[in-house]
Amino acid sequence: MYRRLLRRLNEQKVRKNDEYKIKLSKDLGSMVETINNTVGESDDIVQRDFKINSRLKASLFFVDGLAFDSGIEDRIIRPLIYFAKIEEGYTPKQMVEYILTEVVTFIEVKEASTFDEAILGLMSGETLLVIDGIDKLILFDTRQFEHRGIEEPQSEVIVRGPRDGFNEVLHTNVMLIRRRLRDPNLTVQFGQLGRRSKTDFAIVYLKGITNQDLVEEVRYRLSCIDLDLLSETGVIEQYIEENVLSPFPQVLRTERPDKTIDALTSGKVIIVVDGTPFVLMTPVTFSDLMKSTEDNYDRWQISSFIRLLRYFAAFMAVFLPGLYIAMVSYHQGMIPTVFALSIAGTREGVPFPGFIEAFLMELTFELLREAGIRLPRPIGQTIGIVGGLVIGDAAVRAGIVSPVMVIVVAITAIASFSIPAYNVSITFRLLRFGVMIASAIFGLFGIVIVYILVNIHLVGLRSFGSYYTTPFAPYKFGEWLDLMIRAPLVLMKNRPSEPRMLDEKRKDI
Repeated sequence: MYRRLLRRLNEQKVRKNDEYKIKLSKDLGSMVETINNTVGESDDIVQRDFKINSRLKASLFFVDGLAFDSGIEDRIIRPLIYFAKIEEGYTPKQMVEYILTEVVTFIEVKEASTFDEAILGLMSGETLLVIDGIDKLILFDTRQFEHRGIEEPQSEVIVRGPRDGFNEVLHTNVMLIRRRLRDPNLTVQFGQLGRRSKTDFAIVYLKGITNQDLVEEVRYRLSCIDLDLLSETGVIEQYIEENVLSPFPQVLRTERPDKTIDALTSGKVIIVVDGTPFVLMTPVTFSDLMKSTEDNYDRWQISSFIRLLRYFAAFMAVFLPGLYIAMVSYHQGMIPTVFALSIAGTREGVPFPGFIEAFLMELTFELLREAGIRLPRPIGQTIGIVGGLVIGDAAVRAGIVSPVMVIVVAITAIASFSIPAYNVSITFRLLRFGVMIASAIFGLFGIVIVYILVNIHLVGLRSFGSYYTTPFAPYKFGEWLDLMIRAPLVLMKNRPSEPRMLDEKRKDI
C-alpha cells in the first residue's frame, strides 16, 4: 500500500512537471534568450556566437572551469566554421546528423530531447550548441575539471594489500572497480539524486550472482529519496536503511576498491556517488562489520587469531567499564582477595562512586578523541596523546579517579580502535554508556539485561531483507568457516547465504 501511494505521488509529480516544460524553438534569438534567463546572471557561463560555414548562425554555451576550453575550440568551433558544408534543402534532422557524424570529432555527443536535459548537461560541464532554424539542442561531453588524484585511503589503514583508494570523481571510482573485475557481467547503472544538486550516482552489481530482487529494492529505495542536496553517501545511508532507530549500521561504507570487489563477488550491491570517496555496500550483516579484506591476504592461522581478537575487543569496548562499575559497587566478593585489596587501596581518597568516576573518565576521553579528529592532523595527534597522559596523570594525583580506572578506560579505548568498521565502533561507544548506567543501577544483572536486549534487537534487525545476525541466527554451520575464524581458502567453496544469490558456488573443488 505504501509503495503504491509513493508511485502514484511520483506519477502526479511527473505530470505536473511536464506542464511547465519549456518547448524548443527554431528561432536562435529566442532560444539564446531563454538559456540566458534560465542560467541567470552567472559570469562563468561563456557564450560564443559564430556562423557555420559563414552562413548559418549558431551559439555555443559552456561553464568556464568545468569544460575543456582548448578542445571546444579545436574540435567543435573550428570544424563548424571552416569544414562544415551546408547543402541546400537539408532538413533539421539531416543537419544534426551531418554535424554529429561528419564534422565534430568528439566521441561523446548526444542530442538533448528536452530543454531541462540540455541545461542539466550545461551545468554538469558539457557544451551546449544551438543552431538557428533547428529545434534541436546538441550536447558535447567536454567535462574536465580539477580533482584529487588516486591516493591511499585515509579512513582505512592498509597493512597488506593495494594502496589505491577511491576519490571524489564518480567515473574514476567506477574505473577502479572495472580494472580489478573484468567480468562482462559487471553492470553499472547511472542515475541522479537531488532536486538542485543533480548529483550523479551509480549502482554497481554482478549480473548472474546478485539477486535481481535486491537490485530492484536498492533502485526503488533510491528513487524514493526526495531532497535538494546530496553531498555525501552518508545522506543516502540514512534514507535507505530499514530501521532508523537502530544504532547499528545497516549499510557498510569503504574507500577501498579491493573491499568493494570482494563485496560484489559476494552478491552485494554497490552505490557510488559523485563527490565523495566513500562507496556504500548493501546488504550488510554483523559479521561483515568484524571482517577486513586483509584477512584473506594472510595465512588462515594468523587471520583467525586476529579475527578472534577483534570479537574479544568488541566485547571489552562495550562491557569492560560496566563490569568494573558492577564489581566495585555491588559484587566485591567476586573479585580475588588480593586484587580487591589492591583496588580498594587505589580508590582510597577518591570522592566519587565507581559510576561517576568511570563516566567522567569516559566522557573526558571521548572529548579528547573528538578534539583530536577536528584539529589539524599534527596538532590533533599531540592533543590525543599528550592530553590523555597529562589529564590522566593529573586526575590520579589529585585523587579524583583511581589508577585502575585509568587503566580500564585505556584498555577500552584501545579495544574500540581494533574494530575494522569505524561506524560500528561508534555504536559500541554509545552502547558502552548504556551498559555503564545499567550496571550502576542493577550490577551484573543490568549488564545481562542490556546484553539480552541488544541481542533481541539484532536478531530482529534486517538489512535489505537479509538477517543481520546471519550465520549466528538463523544458524548456518557451513558459514562458520568464515566467521569468528577464517578457514583455509581452499575449503571455502560456497558464497555466503545472505544476501541470497543466483550462483552460490564460489568455486568447485
